[in-house]
Amino acid sequence: MDVITLKKKLSSYRSDKGYLKNVSDELLFEVLVTWENWTGPSQEFYRSLGFTHKQMAGLIGKAKRMKRDGHFGGSEFKQIQIESSEVNSSAASPCTGIEVTWNDGKVIRFQQVDLLIEFLKKAV
Repeated sequence: MDVITLKKKLSSYRSDKGYLKNVSDELLFEVLVTWENWTGPSQEFYRSLGFTHKQMAGLIGKAKRMKRDGHFGGSEFKQIQIESSEVNSSAASPCTGIEVTWNDGKVIRFQQVDLLIEFLKKAV
């Protein structure tokens, strides 16, 4: 989600004293996804939303707890189907392991299954 849109959504939950109150579960999920995809420093993330780290820490912590408890079902594993033409095109470059192709055309090769599992754990 765009940070500017998220900032506008969060501002509707700001009280007169500047506290974030009664934030919806859907918005908590959006905050968590945006936080997990943020590549810069955390202070920059908080500043871009217009809140302090103390205000956002409570929201992110609550969202993480809800995710662990299974409240956000949309982030479950989704199986994809690989077309036979894609499999044949990857045969031109042999790989002795597992090969993952991202949407933007980047290819990541894993020599062992354990490395792939470790990568996926960190990506989620």
